[in-house]
Amino acid sequence: MLGNCQARGVAQALRLLAPDARVTYFSMGTLKRDHGDIEGLVRTVAGFDHVFSQAFPGGLLPGGDIGTLHAREGRLKQFPTIVFSAFHPDMVYAGRTQSLADQKLAPSPLGQYHSAIALCAYRLGLDVAQTASLFREDVFQRLGYLDHWDPAVRELIANAASMNFGLEREVARWSRRGAFMHVVNHPKAFVIGDIARRLLVESGFNPEPVEMEDYLGDELVRDVVWPVYPAIADLFGLTGSYLFKTKPQGEAFPQLYDLRGFLAKSFAIYDTLKPEALACPRVDTWVEAPWITEVFLAAKTR
Repeated sequence: MLGNCQARGVAQALRLLAPDARVTYFSMGTLKRDHGDIEGLVRTVAGFDHVFSQAFPGGLLPGGDIGTLHAREGRLKQFPTIVFSAFHPDMVYAGRTQSLADQKLAPSPLGQYHSAIALCAYRLGLDVAQTASLFREDVFQRLGYLDHWDPAVRELIANAASMNFGLEREVARWSRRGAFMHVVNHPKAFVIGDIARRLLVESGFNPEPVEMEDYLGDELVRDVVWPVYPAIADLFGLTGSYLFKTKPQGEAFPQLYDLRGFLAKSFAIYDTLKPEALACPRVDTWVEAPWITEVFLAAKTR
């Protein structure tokens, strides 16, 4: 099993659903350190009966990318990274984001996740109170936050289909359970479990008829949790909030922020960073668009 933090969860689910199997997880972030180059990775995975992997780009491992590995290892079965923005359309990264192999992301109160509204407001000179006033339904509508569902579903399904791992039925099932993401790239445990079950079934196994969350809990809920804003939650019949949860240190209780607390902490961090560290493609577009900036600048006079 090779991939990111989602793949680590899938590996755990495989151990639960196929308890007699020996499952080894290789982190995408340490490919070069652990295997040296693509040839080293090919030699490593040759010792396993099944090889499951998420996509990884060139630059993480000398000699190639997921395509190179697939060409050398015909048994490899690729599975998608679950990224879904409809519940958290305000979440963005800032900094150098163009290449996964050469990222340098700006810090935020919640690791490396930023609010696009907060980031744009800061760059336009608004204060915390003025920025907080922008978190309302008409602003979300203007920014397209209330119309994210269909494009988010299309993008997720198309990405999965590109690796012959159709997710239409799974997405329909997940959506019936409410918000199935903690953040845009951290799915809940039942999503992880479904991915693992698919990999096993399609590889000839008969998975145990149990649910991952019932036996192992939800590993990623112990990381950052971004709230589903109330106006967005209303669209899906959910309960929304503005309670932001950090990843705790060790056994400590996680730091929680209400909206103003999150914005104040964000702005304090932004004050310490150079302007180029706050680059963000979406926000870069917004600050150049008069029909967007007028929404933000109007908050200065409210």
